[in-house]
Amino acid sequence: MGEIHRTTRVIAVANQKGGVGKTTTVVNLAAALSKMRRTVLVIDLDPQANATTGLGLQRQDGVSIYPALMGQAAVADMIQPTPYENLNVIPSEVNLAGAEIEIARRGDHLVAVRDVLQQIRDAAVFDYILLDCPPSLGVLMTASLAAADGILVPMQAEYYALEGLSVITGLIERLKANGANPALELNGILMTMVNMSTNLSHDVIGEVRRHFGDKVYESMIPRNVRTSEAPSYGQPVVFYDPSCRGAEAYRAFAKEFAARNPTRMEVQVDQVV
Repeated sequence: MGEIHRTTRVIAVANQKGGVGKTTTVVNLAAALSKMRRTVLVIDLDPQANATTGLGLQRQDGVSIYPALMGQAAVADMIQPTPYENLNVIPSEVNLAGAEIEIARRGDHLVAVRDVLQQIRDAAVFDYILLDCPPSLGVLMTASLAAADGILVPMQAEYYALEGLSVITGLIERLKANGANPALELNGILMTMVNMSTNLSHDVIGEVRRHFGDKVYESMIPRNVRTSEAPSYGQPVVFYDPSCRGAEAYRAFAKEFAARNPTRMEVQVDQVV
């Protein structure tokens, strides 16, 4: 007979360049994975709290990872249910902006997020923990990357985005070299806001694939009005309009992501008679 063993994968979704679809990717990847019966925890580390509101929750004072980082609360107590089965969130709040200063003063600032998340990881309740990182190269983002198994980089199909990608890959190498996270890897690159009717999109995607090969996900997210509308209704587009092109693209990406990042393994257990 067999038992299913779950390993929690922590994936930081990061790009220091804003406006690339980072939070949209977090919200819709989480929602699509939840529809596939994977258990997902989103941790909103961006003080703007867009992932929080995009999953249908409102900001609440004192409900974020901030009290846990400060040693004032257990991180498990910050986990909130969303309207969607299998999908939970640790919201963001305005106080999280102060975490940059508070954590930077500590000698253990690089491992602060990792240490807080260890309790959740050890419990193995979730298949995936998705970290929605702030769009900057500050302490909070660096500490988030130090806590992750891999980094998923949403990238807009434009030339300036290539520069941002080199910054992220350089940061990965530094975190590995200084011992903060020796096992950190580039989980993958997701092309977003793609318009395949332009030569620019074709050129940039071709350039990224030449440099990064199979690290670039086959799935691509097109520009789509319904995807842009969904956050204003507090819903992921995969629930807001499941038949639109954006929702279809995120479902395809979630399947590819889950296949590349398996979290469940059946282990044979000898039956004693």
